[in-house]
Amino acid sequence: MGGAVIDEGPTGIKAPDGGWGWAILWGCFVITGFSYAFPKAVSVFFKELMREFGIGYSDTAWISSILLAMLYGTGPLCSVCVNRFGCRPVMLAGGLLASLGMVSASFCGSIIQLYLTTGVLTGLGLALNFQPSLIMLNRYFNKRRPMANGLAAAGSPVFLCALSPLGQVLQDHYGWRGGFLILGGLLLNCCVCAALMRPLEAPRQSSGSGPAPQRPPRRLLDLSVFRDRGFVIYALAASIMVLGLFVPPVFVVSYAKDLGVPDTQAAFLLTILGFVDIFARPTAGFITGLKKVRPYSVYLFSFAMFFNGFADLTGSTASNYGGLVVFCIFFGISYGMVGALQFEVLMAIVGTQKFSSAIGLVLLLEAIAVLIGPPSGGKLLDATHVYQKRPETATEEERHKPPEDVRVDSREVEQFLKTEPEKNGEVVHTPETSV
Repeated sequence: MGGAVIDEGPTGIKAPDGGWGWAILWGCFVITGFSYAFPKAVSVFFKELMREFGIGYSDTAWISSILLAMLYGTGPLCSVCVNRFGCRPVMLAGGLLASLGMVSASFCGSIIQLYLTTGVLTGLGLALNFQPSLIMLNRYFNKRRPMANGLAAAGSPVFLCALSPLGQVLQDHYGWRGGFLILGGLLLNCCVCAALMRPLEAPRQSSGSGPAPQRPPRRLLDLSVFRDRGFVIYALAASIMVLGLFVPPVFVVSYAKDLGVPDTQAAFLLTILGFVDIFARPTAGFITGLKKVRPYSVYLFSFAMFFNGFADLTGSTASNYGGLVVFCIFFGISYGMVGALQFEVLMAIVGTQKFSSAIGLVLLLEAIAVLIGPPSGGKLLDATHVYQKRPETATEEERHKPPEDVRVDSREVEQFLKTEPEKNGEVVHTPETSV
């Protein structure tokens, strides 16, 4: 998952398919985990931010949306930087930017400042790490590339399982400011991963050999993919899907807290989702790779999108912690299927030659949807103050139902009737009225 990967490295270098490539794979695993789990894990702090700044759900949801929009929408910029400076320098700068954004956020005094620090700075830093790490991974692996990409993609759910409860623990012990500061320090590990990205060296040419072969120039973005009807349908469908794809992970923790679930158990819901996602992604990839199934990968991806939407609809009826756990399990399965199949299907539609441009254009379109989806959900939540759709009859019954937690003392009622009988429809028997 990245932008337009156009930097293919020096010509004539054979991918080692191992060796130092396993260190590259580990670095890509860590960076992928930070890049895609971080926007969801930050949602653990939303309740505290709402109390601190007196804001609503839609205001806090912009933090995750800006993070994801920067990660999705800066693919072409990352490609240009890699072509100009190389993978390792760009990743080092990105790691510093990501850490600086979270450290600066711990000193913020308004939500707008959080948008600029956590959203823009950290999001840009993670994007500058993620794209080059994929480029290096594809340089080091050729025959084992599907396996390497699958293992690297597993970093997202693995880190989600770890970062969500870690964020809750940090908030309980150090507050949201201390938590942001410590998370900023953790993001410096991106610089360590960047140091692992050793570029491949071209084989030395003997004195009698001719000049090294030149790689033909390629376009940064090939817009001819829009002539393909299949690509247009895919891009529209993916953009619509992304409008709601990231909403449940952003709000499920706050939903659980509003139901009275303890903070630690609420944060554990994201851990459940991530744990299921860990097994759903490789399983979906393995099934899709079967000879009898692969020709129908487009239909399997369509089923995954339908399954994801159906899980969202049924999850809106959950009214207790057990229901939310079941929702997270099924949402994790559908979420993992979508993550494992979306780019396999895109490559089947546009082919290998145009894939680098197609993926960048698709992610640019999805960035717009990512920027709109969670804040729109937060706006609806601020307007309705409910997470689930309730039938109208139940709403009318709840309006006329007396509160259960109000206890009436008989002595207070007796005293009230003695002191203010007229207000309760009774006649006051005084000496004047008796006569």
